[in-house]
Amino acid sequence: MGQGLTAVVLLSGLLTTALPAQEPVTTPAVNAAAAADSPGTSVFRKDEVDIAVERALAWLLTKQRDDGAILDKQHDTTMTALAIMAMASVGTQPGNSTPEAQAMARALEFVLREERIDDKGYFGNKDGSRMYGHGIITLMLTEMLGMGTTSEQDRLIHDRCQKAIDLILSSQKEKKPIQARGGWRYTPNAADSDLSASVWQLMALRSASNDGLDVPASAIADAVEYLKRSYASPLDQNGLPTRKASGFCYEPNQNNPTFTMTAAGLLAMQVCGEYESPLVAGAADWLLAHPPQWKERFCFYGTYYYAQSMYQRGGEHSDTARKLVQEMLLPKQGADGSWIADNGEEKGHGAVYSTAMSILSLSVKYHYLPIYQK
Repeated sequence: MGQGLTAVVLLSGLLTTALPAQEPVTTPAVNAAAAADSPGTSVFRKDEVDIAVERALAWLLTKQRDDGAILDKQHDTTMTALAIMAMASVGTQPGNSTPEAQAMARALEFVLREERIDDKGYFGNKDGSRMYGHGIITLMLTEMLGMGTTSEQDRLIHDRCQKAIDLILSSQKEKKPIQARGGWRYTPNAADSDLSASVWQLMALRSASNDGLDVPASAIADAVEYLKRSYASPLDQNGLPTRKASGFCYEPNQNNPTFTMTAAGLLAMQVCGEYESPLVAGAADWLLAHPPQWKERFCFYGTYYYAQSMYQRGGEHSDTARKLVQEMLLPKQGADGSWIADNGEEKGHGAVYSTAMSILSLSVKYHYLPIYQK
């Protein structure tokens, strides 16, 4: 899980120290560093994923406004947060001198502006992204903790993180029916829950816990119980699924697992340490039989979770997912380096959304973000 990465960054400023030594990477950042340190010598050979990611990052930079936000449609804070995560996923750090790093630093400054968060710690009001955006932004900030350009900015990131986490924790405690307890929905005071909104909050809590922020273990445990109630297969008296392969549903007590929710649930379970759960094994096998499809209703959203969750699973699941994600996404990249959805719902979110999600899906080969490390 890379729990010590934040401390490593604080001490050395070198994110690459957290990478597995036995597995050389070929990110644009590594290539550039190698070229600078050894002029005239050969560097890692770029493959088609590296090239696609470089083009996508260059396109994202063209969408940065004067105030630092990165977007082309709506939800400026949330889209900027996704763009920052995409940059971080391939090794970009805001304290470096590259164009990507400078853009990342300006984007981070935008998210940290005082008017982006309300007095209760909620990011979802200003840009209209509600709890979805709040979870995404909070997750990004927890992943960036210790990577600020100054000690003052690091303290600000820490304070924003804890305030945002406190809101997630208080929202989870809202009075809800038994089946909805432990989860989240569209607003902080929602009286029900769904898996899609819940996974973002849970990921933020888990990342914050890794950072040493104040996150009660009971909050993680309650969220995991909510995930289990969202599993499609009935569980027997021992808590074991009655069907070997099954998936996760949008809400508990349903029998209609979907690609997107199964991928999201699988990632969340593993991030919370439930690697040996039969639900994890069943969901991973279900996804082998239900691979990503370009015409999927939430293709980019689901593929992001799919790529990361199957990487966590390892073995055949990881190899198959990596191959399928690359085969689906690479031919769909636009001439300008961006991706745009064919389906109306995701298309409406714009190309910054789909391009950032695509980078996050392809970046599993680099293993930079702590939350996605095994």
